[in-house]
Amino acid sequence: MFADRATIYVKSGKGGDGHVSFRREKFVANGGPDGGDGGKGGDVIFVVDEGLNTLTDFRHIRKYQAENGEEGGKKNCRGKNGSDIVIKVPEGTVIKEADSGKVITDMSGENRRVVLLKGGRGGNGNQHYATPTMQVPRYAQPGQPAKELTLLLELKVIADVGLVGFPNVGKSTFLSRVTNARPKIANYHFTTLNPNLGVVDMDGNGFVIADIPGLIEGASEGVGLGYEFLRHIERTKVLIHMVDAAGTEGRDPITDIYAINKELEAYNPEIAARPQVIAANKIDMLYEGKNEIIEKLRQEFEEKGIMVYPISAVSGKGVKELLYKVQNMLAELDTKPVIFEQEYFPELDMKTQDEPYTVVYDEKEDEYVIEGPRIEKMLGYTNLESEKGFTFFQNFLKENGILEELEALGIEEGDTVRMYGLSFDYYK
Repeated sequence: MFADRATIYVKSGKGGDGHVSFRREKFVANGGPDGGDGGKGGDVIFVVDEGLNTLTDFRHIRKYQAENGEEGGKKNCRGKNGSDIVIKVPEGTVIKEADSGKVITDMSGENRRVVLLKGGRGGNGNQHYATPTMQVPRYAQPGQPAKELTLLLELKVIADVGLVGFPNVGKSTFLSRVTNARPKIANYHFTTLNPNLGVVDMDGNGFVIADIPGLIEGASEGVGLGYEFLRHIERTKVLIHMVDAAGTEGRDPITDIYAINKELEAYNPEIAARPQVIAANKIDMLYEGKNEIIEKLRQEFEEKGIMVYPISAVSGKGVKELLYKVQNMLAELDTKPVIFEQEYFPELDMKTQDEPYTVVYDEKEDEYVIEGPRIEKMLGYTNLESEKGFTFFQNFLKENGILEELEALGIEEGDTVRMYGLSFDYYK
């Protein structure tokens, strides 16, 4: 069974503790401290493996833990660093924090390797704490604790075009004709149990198309198998909506199109708003290739800007015209791949709330200045140029009480706020 969703637990390595020991040699009565530092804990690292196309492996192994750093030793011996754990995932895997469902990283595009959780830093041995007044320190620094997370992995296939439609309308046959994909085809509803990808070659300027398993009414609410694969449409830019123009199963294609579009709207309105083209399939089963269904489809949808193309996935009639139309639609759209932006920041969200920051008014510059380690880390993790990043930034200021402190200092709309070289005007 195709697996495109998994929940796993990951934990980085704990830093090794610093060691407490003293130099003991012949003729050296009172040697100084020589406790070594602890080793660094291992990181949790995710990498893209081109040979994987499902998340099946995560059904059998659900816990992943990096190695702890070793404790420091005598004679200034540093503890060994813990080994990293490298977790391989297929391209297109979106890694989320399980409880909130917020995106941590999207293993797509140029994002091939991510250090998701850093191991704890090793603690200092007692040799670091000797002073003129404290020459025999009997304490050392413990290693930093490990970090742990429960993750939700979701595989969202990388495709430019999504092929949608009710079961048994000929999607798999169409995909096998226009691409190098060879899906298993049989005359059963939901015969396609996993999304099939294929590359359409258009004179060296092709595109990737994904056959999304059949949707039915109620799919967005979890009815039928179609719900399990709705997430695979999220990266697509154009949808080919395939219907059975011959009505071989007595269905009304117009009703089917509205029903599936309703499911797409319920699942994600952004998907439903993407450009569509209708492929009226099975015209080889029509008398002279014409019937009332195709005319009704054109009357219903072409005035809405959705073109209708009569095709036969079996004979190939009309397929080339449909593919050129899709190619032209893609050429008019943004060529950048759909990448899901980061919403959850493990290194930031796991920090204790007692990390210091200051909010002060600089009379000389007439600015309100916000500084501190927590602020600096937040800015380092946040892309303020993106809408989601700026929303996260605003929520951060609110949730940490920074906005309240600014208001307590008397800030007014239009006043300038500065954070580590970043200045912006304050508005409620």
